[in-house]
Amino acid sequence: MNTELARFNMIEQQIRPWEVLDPVVLSLLATVRREDFVPPAHQAMAFMDTQIPLPGGQFMLEPRLEARLLQELQLQRHEKVLEIGTGSGFMAALLGHRAQKVISLECDPALAATATENLRRAGLTNVTVRTVSPEEGARGLPGEAPFDAIVLSGSVAEVPRALLEQLKRGGRLLAIVGDEPIMRARLFTRAGDTAWSDTDLFDTTAPRLQGFTQASRFQF
Repeated sequence: MNTELARFNMIEQQIRPWEVLDPVVLSLLATVRREDFVPPAHQAMAFMDTQIPLPGGQFMLEPRLEARLLQELQLQRHEKVLEIGTGSGFMAALLGHRAQKVISLECDPALAATATENLRRAGLTNVTVRTVSPEEGARGLPGEAPFDAIVLSGSVAEVPRALLEQLKRGGRLLAIVGDEPIMRARLFTRAGDTAWSDTDLFDTTAPRLQGFTQASRFQF
């Protein structure tokens, strides 16, 4: 496989058509070696428009979805970011190139170890992976808040208020919210001590993050 041609085609045929036009994001996708974060058994899928299986029943998200999420966060170099759901570490690597500090939470110890090694080999010294239980991951890191940005690298039925409360004023939380077959990427922004706004960005789907409470199907 011509790796650089495959990477170029991924950007031009998958990512740009999905309204990812930020030149910094496109540059990162061209330089951060996605293939180094893909399990050896699935190297042929590294640049495909599909989810890639990871150990423990988890998945890497599609390249276009990762790129779009990164673009929508609009990270600045001075910002502190919390990611929930490390996976292989690729999204954490992208975040690390945009932000000052990234803490990424992963509930699978083997995946956390793999991601840590992937990030080390990629030279990301400002990204830390922590192994937590699924329930701990859903609670975030209140003791280390506030964060400028929080990203959930997977889907949830609803976003816990406890995570929204870990944002700085003006901070953003990006999550994929809903149930199959309808999910939406939703951006929450903290407007005040007890006020948040939210905006639906685009329709998509993603595997469920573990540990998050399912939304009630009944309203009383």
